[in-house]
Amino acid sequence: MTRAPRAVCLAGVLLLAGCGLEVRRGAGRLAEAFAPPTPQEAAALALDTSNADNRSKGTMLLANAPWGGGDVYLRMYEDYADDPEPNVRAAATRALGNHGSPEHAALIARNLADPQKMVRIEAARAMQRIHNPEVIPLLVARLSRDAEPEEDVRGEVAEALGQYADARVLQALVGALGDRQLRVTHSANRSLRTLTGQDFGLDRKAWLAWIDGSENPFKARAAYVYPVFSRPKTWFEHIPFVPPPPNEQPASPAGMNPDLTQGAGARG
Repeated sequence: MTRAPRAVCLAGVLLLAGCGLEVRRGAGRLAEAFAPPTPQEAAALALDTSNADNRSKGTMLLANAPWGGGDVYLRMYEDYADDPEPNVRAAATRALGNHGSPEHAALIARNLADPQKMVRIEAARAMQRIHNPEVIPLLVARLSRDAEPEEDVRGEVAEALGQYADARVLQALVGALGDRQLRVTHSANRSLRTLTGQDFGLDRKAWLAWIDGSENPFKARAAYVYPVFSRPKTWFEHIPFVPPPPNEQPASPAGMNPDLTQGAGARG
Protein backbone atom coordinates (compact mmCIF):
# COMPACT_ATOMS: atom_id res chain seq x y z
CA MET A 1 0.00 0.00 0.00
CA THR A 2 2.94 2.33 0.52
CA ARG A 3 4.68 1.72 -2.79
CA ALA A 4 2.28 3.72 -4.94
CA PRO A 5 2.44 6.92 -2.86
CA ARG A 6 6.23 6.64 -2.77
CA ALA A 7 6.31 6.24 -6.54
CA VAL A 8 4.10 9.27 -6.94
CA CYS A 9 6.38 11.28 -4.64
CA LEU A 10 9.45 10.18 -6.57
CA ALA A 11 7.83 11.16 -9.85
CA GLY A 12 6.93 14.53 -8.36
CA VAL A 13 10.50 15.14 -7.25
CA LEU A 14 11.82 14.31 -10.70
CA LEU A 15 9.24 16.54 -12.32
CA LEU A 16 10.03 19.45 -10.01
CA ALA A 17 13.73 19.01 -10.60
CA GLY A 18 13.05 19.13 -14.32
CA CYS A 19 11.22 22.42 -13.82
CA GLY A 20 14.38 24.02 -12.49
CA LEU A 21 13.70 23.67 -8.76
CA GLU A 22 16.88 22.63 -6.99
CA VAL A 23 16.68 19.38 -5.05
CA ARG A 24 19.13 18.73 -2.22
CA ARG A 25 21.19 15.65 -2.91
CA GLY A 26 21.38 12.94 -0.26
CA ALA A 27 18.27 14.13 1.55
CA GLY A 28 16.72 11.45 3.72
CA ARG A 29 13.21 12.85 3.59
CA LEU A 30 11.20 14.59 0.90
CA ALA A 31 10.91 17.79 2.96
CA GLU A 32 14.68 17.91 3.34
CA ALA A 33 15.11 17.66 -0.42
CA PHE A 34 13.55 21.11 -0.87
CA ALA A 35 14.90 22.79 2.26
CA PRO A 36 16.90 25.96 1.53
CA PRO A 37 20.67 25.83 2.07
CA THR A 38 21.84 26.41 5.61
CA PRO A 39 24.00 29.45 6.42
CA GLN A 40 26.99 27.13 6.64
CA GLU A 41 26.30 25.65 3.21
CA ALA A 42 25.82 29.06 1.61
CA ALA A 43 28.99 30.40 3.21
CA ALA A 44 30.99 27.36 2.10
CA LEU A 45 29.93 27.95 -1.50
CA ALA A 46 30.67 31.67 -1.27
CA LEU A 47 34.19 30.98 0.01
CA ASP A 48 35.10 28.57 -2.79
CA THR A 49 38.07 30.42 -4.26
CA SER A 50 38.61 27.75 -6.91
CA ASN A 51 35.13 27.93 -8.45
CA ALA A 52 33.58 31.23 -9.49
CA ASP A 53 30.15 29.67 -10.07
CA ASN A 54 30.07 28.39 -6.50
CA ARG A 55 31.30 31.75 -5.24
CA SER A 56 28.54 33.50 -7.14
CA LYS A 57 25.85 31.02 -6.05
CA GLY A 58 26.85 31.17 -2.40
CA THR A 59 27.05 34.96 -2.41
CA MET A 60 23.63 35.21 -4.05
CA LEU A 61 22.16 32.86 -1.45
CA LEU A 62 23.56 35.09 1.28
CA ALA A 63 22.40 38.22 -0.56
CA ASN A 64 18.81 37.00 -0.58
CA ALA A 65 18.82 35.60 2.96
CA PRO A 66 17.43 37.69 5.83
CA TRP A 67 20.45 36.68 7.91
CA GLY A 68 22.98 37.68 5.23
CA GLY A 69 23.83 41.08 6.72
CA GLY A 70 26.37 40.09 9.34
CA ASP A 71 29.64 42.01 9.52
CA VAL A 72 31.69 39.08 8.29
CA TYR A 73 29.41 38.72 5.27
CA LEU A 74 29.52 42.44 4.53
CA ARG A 75 33.32 42.39 4.44
CA MET A 76 33.17 39.51 1.98
CA TYR A 77 30.69 41.38 -0.25
CA GLU A 78 32.99 44.39 -0.23
CA ASP A 79 35.89 42.23 -1.39
CA TYR A 80 33.82 40.45 -4.03
CA ALA A 81 32.43 43.69 -5.50
CA ASP A 82 35.56 43.85 -7.67
CA ASP A 83 36.07 40.10 -8.12
CA PRO A 84 37.62 39.13 -11.49
CA GLU A 85 34.43 37.21 -12.41
CA PRO A 86 31.36 39.27 -13.39
CA ASN A 87 28.84 36.83 -11.90
CA VAL A 88 30.55 37.16 -8.53
CA ARG A 89 30.66 40.97 -8.81
CA ALA A 90 26.95 40.97 -9.65
CA ALA A 91 26.06 38.79 -6.65
CA ALA A 92 28.19 40.88 -4.28
CA THR A 93 26.64 44.09 -5.58
CA ARG A 94 23.16 42.75 -4.96
CA ALA A 95 24.21 41.67 -1.48
CA LEU A 96 25.49 45.15 -0.64
CA GLY A 97 22.22 46.64 -1.85
CA ASN A 98 20.17 44.25 0.26
CA HIS A 99 22.25 44.35 3.43
CA GLY A 100 24.53 47.38 3.18
CA SER A 101 24.30 50.91 4.51
CA PRO A 102 24.92 54.40 3.08
CA GLU A 103 28.69 54.07 3.38
CA HIS A 104 28.52 51.31 0.76
CA ALA A 105 26.89 53.62 -1.80
CA ALA A 106 30.17 54.71 -3.42
CA LEU A 107 31.34 51.12 -3.78
CA ILE A 108 28.05 50.08 -5.35
CA ALA A 109 27.95 53.12 -7.63
CA ARG A 110 31.40 52.28 -8.95
CA ASN A 111 29.91 49.15 -10.51
CA LEU A 112 27.50 51.29 -12.53
CA ALA A 113 30.41 51.58 -14.97
CA ASP A 114 31.26 47.87 -15.01
CA PRO A 115 31.89 46.42 -18.50
CA GLN A 116 29.24 43.73 -17.92
CA LYS A 117 25.53 44.56 -18.07
CA MET A 118 24.65 42.03 -15.35
CA VAL A 119 26.83 43.93 -12.89
CA ARG A 120 25.59 47.36 -13.93
CA ILE A 121 21.95 46.41 -13.56
CA GLU A 122 22.57 44.95 -10.10
CA ALA A 123 24.35 48.17 -9.16
CA ALA A 124 21.44 50.30 -10.37
CA ARG A 125 18.94 48.18 -8.43
CA ALA A 126 21.14 48.27 -5.35
CA MET A 127 21.16 52.07 -5.58
CA GLN A 128 17.39 51.95 -5.13
CA ARG A 129 17.93 50.35 -1.73
CA ILE A 130 20.73 52.61 -0.45
CA HIS A 131 20.25 56.34 0.12
CA ASN A 132 23.28 58.60 -0.09
CA PRO A 133 23.08 61.98 -1.86
CA GLU A 134 26.80 61.81 -2.64
CA VAL A 135 26.07 59.40 -5.51
CA ILE A 136 23.60 61.72 -7.27
CA PRO A 137 26.16 62.89 -9.88
CA LEU A 138 27.08 59.30 -10.73
CA LEU A 139 23.44 58.29 -11.12
CA VAL A 140 22.62 61.33 -13.23
CA ALA A 141 25.56 60.58 -15.52
CA ARG A 142 24.33 57.01 -16.14
CA LEU A 143 20.99 58.29 -17.47
CA SER A 144 22.79 59.37 -20.62
CA ARG A 145 22.54 57.02 -23.57
CA ASP A 146 26.18 57.79 -24.37
CA ALA A 147 27.28 56.66 -20.90
CA GLU A 148 24.86 53.71 -20.61
CA PRO A 149 23.73 51.98 -23.82
CA GLU A 150 21.42 49.47 -22.12
CA GLU A 151 17.85 50.66 -21.65
CA ASP A 152 17.21 48.31 -18.71
CA VAL A 153 20.07 49.85 -16.77
CA ARG A 154 18.98 53.40 -17.57
CA GLY A 155 15.48 52.49 -16.44
CA GLU A 156 16.72 51.18 -13.10
CA VAL A 157 18.84 54.31 -12.63
CA ALA A 158 15.78 56.47 -13.28
CA GLU A 159 13.93 54.49 -10.60
CA ALA A 160 16.78 55.02 -8.12
CA LEU A 161 16.75 58.80 -8.66
CA GLY A 162 13.15 59.01 -7.44
CA GLN A 163 14.39 59.13 -3.82
CA TYR A 164 16.41 62.36 -4.19
CA ALA A 165 14.71 65.75 -3.78
CA ASP A 166 17.39 67.58 -5.70
CA ALA A 167 17.17 70.09 -8.54
CA ARG A 168 19.83 68.20 -10.53
CA VAL A 169 17.69 65.10 -10.36
CA LEU A 170 14.60 66.87 -11.66
CA GLN A 171 16.49 68.22 -14.65
CA ALA A 172 18.00 64.81 -15.41
CA LEU A 173 14.66 63.00 -15.15
CA VAL A 174 12.93 65.54 -17.39
CA GLY A 175 15.72 65.04 -19.90
CA ALA A 176 15.22 61.25 -19.69
CA LEU A 177 11.61 61.71 -20.79
CA GLY A 178 13.08 62.20 -24.27
CA ASP A 179 14.73 58.77 -24.25
CA ARG A 180 13.67 56.61 -27.20
CA GLN A 181 12.98 53.62 -24.94
CA LEU A 182 9.65 53.30 -23.13
CA ARG A 183 11.33 51.46 -20.24
CA VAL A 184 13.33 54.58 -19.46
CA THR A 185 10.62 57.18 -20.00
CA HIS A 186 8.13 55.24 -17.87
CA SER A 187 10.60 55.04 -14.97
CA ALA A 188 11.59 58.69 -15.29
CA ASN A 189 7.96 59.79 -15.26
CA ARG A 190 7.23 57.64 -12.21
CA SER A 191 10.17 59.16 -10.33
CA LEU A 192 9.05 62.67 -11.27
CA ARG A 193 5.56 61.92 -9.95
CA THR A 194 7.04 60.64 -6.69
CA LEU A 195 9.27 63.67 -6.24
CA THR A 196 6.74 66.35 -7.15
CA GLY A 197 3.23 64.96 -6.78
CA GLN A 198 2.56 66.22 -10.33
CA ASP A 199 2.04 64.39 -13.60
CA PHE A 200 2.62 66.01 -16.97
CA GLY A 201 3.26 62.72 -18.71
CA LEU A 202 6.11 62.86 -21.21
CA ASP A 203 5.67 66.58 -21.92
CA ARG A 204 9.11 67.93 -21.11
CA LYS A 205 8.13 71.53 -21.80
CA ALA A 206 5.22 71.30 -19.34
CA TRP A 207 7.47 69.77 -16.69
CA LEU A 208 10.14 72.42 -17.11
CA ALA A 209 7.60 75.24 -17.05
CA TRP A 210 6.06 73.91 -13.84
CA ILE A 211 9.46 73.41 -12.19
CA ASP A 212 10.61 76.92 -13.15
CA GLY A 213 7.41 78.42 -11.77
CA SER A 214 7.37 76.42 -8.53
CA GLU A 215 8.82 77.90 -5.36
CA ASN A 216 9.27 74.41 -3.91
CA PRO A 217 8.78 71.63 -6.47
CA PHE A 218 9.15 68.97 -3.76
CA LYS A 219 6.39 70.25 -1.49
CA ALA A 220 3.94 67.50 -2.50
CA ARG A 221 6.46 64.69 -2.88
CA ALA A 222 5.49 61.17 -1.87
CA ALA A 223 7.49 58.69 0.16
CA TYR A 224 9.88 56.70 -1.98
CA VAL A 225 9.84 52.91 -1.72
CA TYR A 226 12.02 50.82 -3.96
CA PRO A 227 10.34 48.49 -6.48
CA VAL A 228 10.55 44.80 -5.64
CA PHE A 229 10.48 41.46 -7.37
CA SER A 230 7.08 39.82 -7.00
CA ARG A 231 5.30 36.97 -8.70
CA PRO A 232 2.47 34.60 -7.78
CA LYS A 233 3.14 31.03 -6.79
CA THR A 234 3.58 28.50 -9.56
CA TRP A 235 1.64 25.27 -9.29
CA PHE A 236 4.39 23.33 -7.56
CA GLU A 237 5.00 26.08 -4.98
CA HIS A 238 1.58 25.33 -3.51
CA ILE A 239 2.97 22.03 -2.26
CA PRO A 240 3.60 22.41 1.51
CA PHE A 241 7.31 21.50 1.52
CA VAL A 242 8.27 23.64 -1.48
CA PRO A 243 9.64 27.14 -0.63
CA PRO A 244 7.46 30.08 -1.73
CA PRO A 245 8.64 32.50 -4.42
CA PRO A 246 11.37 34.86 -3.16
CA ASN A 247 9.15 37.91 -3.09
CA GLU A 248 10.34 41.04 -1.27
CA GLN A 249 8.39 43.65 0.65
CA PRO A 250 8.63 47.28 -0.53
CA ALA A 251 10.53 49.52 1.88
CA SER A 252 12.42 52.79 2.18
CA PRO A 253 16.11 52.75 1.27
CA ALA A 254 18.76 52.35 3.93
CA GLY A 255 19.75 55.82 5.10
CA MET A 256 16.60 57.61 3.97
CA ASN A 257 14.81 59.56 6.68
CA PRO A 258 11.07 58.79 6.67
CA ASP A 259 10.47 62.47 7.46
CA LEU A 260 10.27 63.92 3.93
CA THR A 261 11.16 67.38 5.18
CA GLN A 262 14.61 66.20 6.30
CA GLY A 263 17.70 64.78 4.65
CA ALA A 264 19.32 61.40 5.08
CA GLY A 265 18.93 59.63 8.39
CA ALA A 266 18.66 56.19 9.87
CA ARG A 267 17.77 53.10 7.90
CA GLY A 268 14.16 53.23 6.78
